[in-house]
Amino acid sequence: MFGFFRRKKKKEEPHYDPTNLRITDLRKGWFVDYDFQTWEAVEEYEYDWGNQNFSYEFLLDNGSGKQLFLSIEEDDGLNCVIFEKMRFSTLPQADEIENAVKTNGKPPRQLQVNGIRYYFDGEYPGFWRNIKDSESQEFMLWDYWDDSDEKCLNIEQWDDNTFEAALGTWKPENAFSNLTPREQA
Repeated sequence: MFGFFRRKKKKEEPHYDPTNLRITDLRKGWFVDYDFQTWEAVEEYEYDWGNQNFSYEFLLDNGSGKQLFLSIEEDDGLNCVIFEKMRFSTLPQADEIENAVKTNGKPPRQLQVNGIRYYFDGEYPGFWRNIKDSESQEFMLWDYWDDSDEKCLNIEQWDDNTFEAALGTWKPENAFSNLTPREQA
């Protein structure tokens, strides 16, 4: 009866400029072209590194069973890295890495995987969360890069005995195109 006097809800403005979409605008449910394929961002993760420093990661799915992770961080420029997770136990030096972390608190300074030598670049304690959840998980990340600064290896420790690994390749922003937001209902 009093519906006439109700105010219409203000339409939320998008977080992006529809005339200038960038990879930093990507969100869960969006589509993006990469490596001659269209991928859907099926999950979105937030990394809190402290001091208001955040990075984001998206699980990309091409609809044919292949999945990749896209990490996006703005720190002295835009850093985009495509990762493929791997079982930690398949790393040639998995036992050495785990023993070094447990005895010295740090993994070795150099690692070799698939014929590529990776050099320790940094240690980053942080918190990870899936954006659909409010709870975060604490973890430690050790970052390694090769001589070209284009290939990287990440080693993560989630608790005393849980380690994960991922191999990645740095990509320029223009490697990603045709960002398409999902229409909101």
